[in-house]
Amino acid sequence: MRLNPFDTSKIDVGTTGGRRGGVGKAGGLGCGTIVIAALGYFVFGLDPMQTAGTVEGMQQGQGQMQSAPANEDEAAVCNSNEYARESCNALTSLNETWAARFQEAGMADRFRGPGLRFATAQQFSTGCGTGSVGMGPFYCPADERMYIDVSFYDQLARMAGEGGDFARLYVVAHEYGHHVQTITGISEQIRSAQSQNRGMQNQLQVRMELHADCYAGVWAGRNRNLIEPGDFEEGMNAAAAIGDDALTQGRVSSDNFTHGTSRQRMEALRLGMETGDDDQCDATYLRI
Repeated sequence: MRLNPFDTSKIDVGTTGGRRGGVGKAGGLGCGTIVIAALGYFVFGLDPMQTAGTVEGMQQGQGQMQSAPANEDEAAVCNSNEYARESCNALTSLNETWAARFQEAGMADRFRGPGLRFATAQQFSTGCGTGSVGMGPFYCPADERMYIDVSFYDQLARMAGEGGDFARLYVVAHEYGHHVQTITGISEQIRSAQSQNRGMQNQLQVRMELHADCYAGVWAGRNRNLIEPGDFEEGMNAAAAIGDDALTQGRVSSDNFTHGTSRQRMEALRLGMETGDDDQCDATYLRI
């Protein structure tokens, strides 16, 4: 995807603090603590409050929790490696795209972009509790930040069989979708519905994740002039690789799925990309 270079005046970016060899390494795993089991349950939006305790136990003895430094050089953070630069480019584009969409909807006053923090410590503080690289990319609604360990992208490439950039951009766009859900009140509505109907908790969680997938597609669909040959296929392969059925390989009942099957995730991303219309996503996945 031919994204324009990032603009630090339009994004909030930094690191989580601590020392772990910088922001991470593009093209090399660089983080032995990322394991398939963690990816299967923690990737793409699972509430970090629910997973922090488990991951913290996995990480005992591997370093103290860190706090983010103040007054970081945002350009230096973004230019630290290829994956970080891609993520910053994507965040700039996502902010511009969704700000315009909020403007169209007469909701410009409600828009605010999320922060992006690259993991530079095994454990770090977030508004949702202790974060860890083992959790995979996630969004924290309490501090409205996305947290990414760029080493995850190498694992994603192995899982999806793709090394293309669009699979990685899909990760950022999906987490951004959770941010849009937060500032529009959609997340709060779904959480309220879950508390009122506990038997529907997993089904509602799946809908929220598929909705975020669809929103990721909307961003791409509204920038289709930047799409390159092969991007659509890269996105489909990534969506297929991180479906609940693919990740758990039948070890977990479909009743306990939290993100949707490979087919469902592919359909959600496809809907957003082909229509570029978030209203279509709302109509399809927010029928509670």
